[in-house]
Amino acid sequence: MPILPAGPLSYGMQLPIQSQSAIYAEPWEAGATPADLAEIARTADRAGFGYLASCDHVAIPRRLAGAMSTVWYDPVATLAFLAGITERVLLMSHVAVVGLRHPLATAKQYATLDHLSGGRLVLGVGAGHVREEFEALGADFDGRGGVLDESIDALKAALGPEEYPEFAGERFSFSGLGQLPRPAQERVPVWVGGSSPAAVRRAAVRGDGWLPQGDPREKLPAQIGRLYALREAAGVTEPIVIGAITEPLYVGEPGWSVGRRTLSGKPEALAESLREYGAMGVHQIQVRFRSRSRSELTDQMAAFAAEVAPHLDNLDR
Repeated sequence: MPILPAGPLSYGMQLPIQSQSAIYAEPWEAGATPADLAEIARTADRAGFGYLASCDHVAIPRRLAGAMSTVWYDPVATLAFLAGITERVLLMSHVAVVGLRHPLATAKQYATLDHLSGGRLVLGVGAGHVREEFEALGADFDGRGGVLDESIDALKAALGPEEYPEFAGERFSFSGLGQLPRPAQERVPVWVGGSSPAAVRRAAVRGDGWLPQGDPREKLPAQIGRLYALREAAGVTEPIVIGAITEPLYVGEPGWSVGRRTLSGKPEALAESLREYGAMGVHQIQVRFRSRSRSELTDQMAAFAAEVAPHLDNLDR
């Protein structure tokens, strides 16, 4: 079940409906229901998707609402709901803005989710970017990079096997405080999101995985090379899962305008293009499909799994 640096190129997806930024949301999502979200998750589970991901925003200020919308489901509640109706697909926060909350509060939520889902959590974390959100919650926006670094360290302790975890840092310190249930996994993987120099360094030094944000494929090799150089310089020897967000996809000939950036066409051609990610050192790709309805989306997901995914393994890695 884990997504590992060794093995075939894995694929997962950010859930629609749960976040509806104007940048990527399809028009049909505005009227979608929890039943639609559930059917998409079941389709991913049946079709062999590696993970489903959910975003994290508490509140959106008016100045950003036009572009971002105010539709952002809570990731823990969303993933817990989907955990109960799926069996094998991993459940990922992409990304949890952990600087908004004390690490023990975050650990309680995500440890419970991992416990209830039978060990299917991937904790994706990021620094966040909405100042008003931080200020409303009394969190440190200007110092969020340092807060995130320490939060990752604290979360690794708090999500470990110990009933009474211990951590001592500049901002957070805890000991003698028990938290049960423990995660089902012996070690919850922490993937770091972002493509800024600070985010790449953070992923290199502290991450079990890296989730780039918006890097076009031609820039990824240099970013990956820098990440490995930083990881080696820091003396980190454990393998790391490298991710990528692909261009929008449409399996087959769409017959409607899917946008010039969308990769569409025959499954073999799509697979050939996506294999380029594996060749540059990517281990998992996050895919997104253009669609006009829930049924078109689930049809696209099923077609990708049946007709494209089997051809993603044809490379030496």
